[in-house]
Amino acid sequence: MAKYTGPKHKLSRRVGKCIWGRPNSPAEKRPYPPGQHGKNMRRKLSVYGIQLLEKQKLRMYYGGIMERQMRRIFDKARTLGGNTGTNLLMLLESRLDTVVWRLGFAPTIFSARQMVNHCHILVDGQKVNIPSFQVKPGMVISIRERSRKIPIIINGVENPPVELPEYLEREAKSYEGKMIATPNAATIRVQFDTLSIIGFYSR
Repeated sequence: MAKYTGPKHKLSRRVGKCIWGRPNSPAEKRPYPPGQHGKNMRRKLSVYGIQLLEKQKLRMYYGGIMERQMRRIFDKARTLGGNTGTNLLMLLESRLDTVVWRLGFAPTIFSARQMVNHCHILVDGQKVNIPSFQVKPGMVISIRERSRKIPIIINGVENPPVELPEYLEREAKSYEGKMIATPNAATIRVQFDTLSIIGFYSR
């Protein structure tokens, strides 16, 4: 499945609300699919439809991860032992692009991925340009020196998140942050119906 590159609010309208919780999203004013017949397209979903929708919401929330890659992440989550749903969210929250976003260096998951792709991010002082790179506890994520004058990065540094996830730390107005623990069920704040997602991939 190809990566989605269109307007992000259309993704939210497909599921009836802003996936990223932005109050000013067009999806909050028009909570129905885009298009001429969008208002009339809401209907009761089958079990499969619910599972598919929840899986799509998860993919979209983490930046429109491609289906093949999401399947690989799910398969890895299933082999880790314990709760597959929690493992799935842990792997997604540990992605480098997600960590950059959570640290507040980028305003959206999409811009965080761009920052990683464009080599603005260092992991333990080494350049890493792979958004799916798995960040481990103890690893330090920082902004490359030559990238620290980019306006979007300056804004993120000067306006850090009000509250970081418990598994991350970052000093105020600092160009670096650190993963201090593995994300788990108690510290991951996002809420998805992981049972539906497991059901979809277990068909």
